[in-house]
Amino acid sequence: MTTPRRPLRDNGLGLAFGALFLATLAGQSFAGQAQVNADRLTEGLPPVSWLEFVTSSTFGVDVMENWQSEYLQFFLYVFATVWLVQRGSPESKEVDRIGTGSDEDQLVGRHARPDSPRWAATGGWRTTVFSRSLGLLMGGIFLATWAASSITGWASFNSEQLMSHQDPVDWAGYLGQADFWNRTLQNWQSEMLAVGSMAVFAVHLRQRGSPESKPVGASQHDDTGETG
Repeated sequence: MTTPRRPLRDNGLGLAFGALFLATLAGQSFAGQAQVNADRLTEGLPPVSWLEFVTSSTFGVDVMENWQSEYLQFFLYVFATVWLVQRGSPESKEVDRIGTGSDEDQLVGRHARPDSPRWAATGGWRTTVFSRSLGLLMGGIFLATWAASSITGWASFNSEQLMSHQDPVDWAGYLGQADFWNRTLQNWQSEMLAVGSMAVFAVHLRQRGSPESKPVGASQHDDTGETG
């Protein structure tokens, strides 16, 4: 029996996190504006409006730094889990299934089912691209947001340079600045820590009912890739 479709229930995860994203982004914008205006007040400068703040490089660089690190996390995780495993973790494939899998396992080409996506069955470059489309999208978004982060960071850096009566630098010059790499690496290291910690902690710990966790009574090291 087919379960009836209920748009709100069926898309609850995406809708909930979409709403949380907008709420936290708005909160960041108001908190950031308040902080900037507090700093400007101590310097004897007039406050900036909310619209001026959210269109500034100061706000832009903070947002882009976080976005690019998150998409780097997903990009690396999607590709790394093809070849790397963590015995006993639900975040990993089974240890004897390293690699891209056979066409039969992946339901591609002549093994595609009637309800399979069209490009899974066509073969050739379309199937090759579709077979890696999630990782390619995550990687593409990461590169786009990293580029945006470098541009907004460059603008913010030059603004501070001018306020300090120092010469601005060009974009290529900014990429060699400690400011750029400090901003970048402090975000990257936190993502690597989070992903690695989740993969390892999930070997030993449980969250009943979550697909990110093994069943509560599952073996610590013998059950890999199982979810509850």
